[in-house]
Amino acid sequence: MGVKEEVIQIAAKAREASFQLSKLSSTKKDEILIDMADRIIESSAFLVTENEKDLSAGREKGLTGAMIDRLALTEKRIRGMADGLREVAALPDPVGEVTKMYKRPNGIVVGKMRIPLGVIGIIYESRPNVTADAAGLCLKSGNCVVLRGGSEAIHSNMAIGKILKETLVRHGVDAAAVSIIPTTDRAAVGEMLALEEYIDIIIPRGGEGLIRYVVGNSKIPVIKHYKGVCHVFIDSSADFEMARDIAINAKVQRPGVCNAMETLLFHKNLPHEFILNTLVALDDKGVEFFADDRVKAVYPKCNEATEDDYFAEYLDLRLAVKMVDSIDDAIGHIRKYGSDHTETIVTNDYLNSQKFLK
Repeated sequence: MGVKEEVIQIAAKAREASFQLSKLSSTKKDEILIDMADRIIESSAFLVTENEKDLSAGREKGLTGAMIDRLALTEKRIRGMADGLREVAALPDPVGEVTKMYKRPNGIVVGKMRIPLGVIGIIYESRPNVTADAAGLCLKSGNCVVLRGGSEAIHSNMAIGKILKETLVRHGVDAAAVSIIPTTDRAAVGEMLALEEYIDIIIPRGGEGLIRYVVGNSKIPVIKHYKGVCHVFIDSSADFEMARDIAINAKVQRPGVCNAMETLLFHKNLPHEFILNTLVALDDKGVEFFADDRVKAVYPKCNEATEDDYFAEYLDLRLAVKMVDSIDDAIGHIRKYGSDHTETIVTNDYLNSQKFLK
């Protein structure tokens, strides 16, 4: 069977399964989600073994440390997947909620009720835990899902999918409700994007290149966000220890995720000693800097920043740094270079905090 035929068959089966899934009770869906979480924990050793295949292949291909981190399924992250499924189970069921009800002048009562979309296609890169996250959210909302993960995580994604599908079957639900595209052939993405008769909406998660490709080629409506150029602005009134800890955590904890800090903004009235200590602490963690002249004067080790650096989503241990004259200057910088993803102010000034939020 060719790639096109395989993708069509998977999507058609998902469409058929959607009619059963849309009718599941809230209680049944929550039972399945909790059972999925338990099965993931029970299968930790299996998941780690399959994940190691992807990690080994990634190292051989020369993937960066940040990319390898995105791929890794540690015991903590496996527990996180299970906890995520339990959290979704605890959410209110959106299906069947009546959002509006009113009576027309002729006495007819008209209402709006929330129903499932049907089949959601999700195309994503690297992080295998997205497989469980996406499947759980779709199941809760009564939607079938067709998942196409990155080739670098194929063994991990298939292993997670196997557990989720087996759990569905245990509860008498069509396994096609959670479907994984099993091929690493990139042509599968293009085939998915053409299946408007089977897939109701496409959600891409990954780098800007992937998302722009999906938007440019999909015949199906797309929900998308291009990238995460996220900022931390340290105001002049900030608690220095808190600000330094936040900056280090925001960049270093997981530099390869879309809400990691990509640009650090210092208020010009901050003591140069604090700025220096913060950059040295980040440097000790392996961070490379691209900074303006005022920051370079404080820490000459920085590379000179270009405008492209302030637009960059590095997803790595690289960081753009700039000194700004005021909170208005910081907000203006974020408006120009940011991507409306995640922005942070560190301040002890209440009025500034509210101004930043608004």
